[in-house]
Amino acid sequence: MKFLLTYFTVFASLASAWGQQALFNGKDFSGWNGDIPEVWTIQNGLITGGSLEKTVDKNYFLATEKIYSDFVLKLKIRLRGEEGFINSGIQFRSVRSKDPANEMIGYQADFGKEYWGTLYDESRRNKTLAGNDPKTTEEIVKLSGWNDYELRAEGKRIRIFINGQLCTDYTETDDSIPQTGHIAIQVHGGGKALVEVKDIYIEEL
Repeated sequence: MKFLLTYFTVFASLASAWGQQALFNGKDFSGWNGDIPEVWTIQNGLITGGSLEKTVDKNYFLATEKIYSDFVLKLKIRLRGEEGFINSGIQFRSVRSKDPANEMIGYQADFGKEYWGTLYDESRRNKTLAGNDPKTTEEIVKLSGWNDYELRAEGKRIRIFINGQLCTDYTETDDSIPQTGHIAIQVHGGGKALVEVKDIYIEEL
C-alpha cells in the first residue's frame, strides 16, 4: 500500500507539472458518483466495474461530479470477458438520463469488439458517428491487456487515440448538440465483463 501511495503521489506531481490533473487518486471515489460499491469498486489502486462471474444486467456508469468542455483526457484501460457482449467506453460531454435512470446521454469514446476506438452517440442519436474500421483498429489493441486511451475534445472537433494511433477524427455539425458535460466510465450490460481503469489524467483547454 505504501508503494502504491508513493507511486500515485509522484505520478500526480509530474502530471500537474505538465498541466494535467488527476481525476482518480487511487484510494477512493472522491469526485465520482455511480453504483458504488455494487458495481464499481477500487482494487489494488484500480477502478473496476462489472463482473467475470455474473452477467452485467444493464449499462452502468461511474461519472465525474464536475462538468468539462474542452480537454485532453488520458487513461489506461483493460477490458476482460469472454461470455456475452463485452464492451466499455468513456462518456464525455454527457448527462445522466432520468428515464431510464441508469443511462447517460452524450458522446461515448467506445471500447470493445466491433467498436474499438469509434465515437458513439449514447441514448441520443443512438449510432456510431465516426471512426476507423474496428477490425483494423483491433490490430493495435492489446486484448485483455492494458491500453493507452487518449481523448481530445477541442471545440466541435473530437479525436480518439488508442496506443498512440488515431482511431477517430470527427467534427460535430449539429449546433444543437451540447459541448459540455460529465465524463464517465461505462461497463456495458449483456455480458460477463470486467473493465479496469487507472492513471486518469485531464488537461482542460
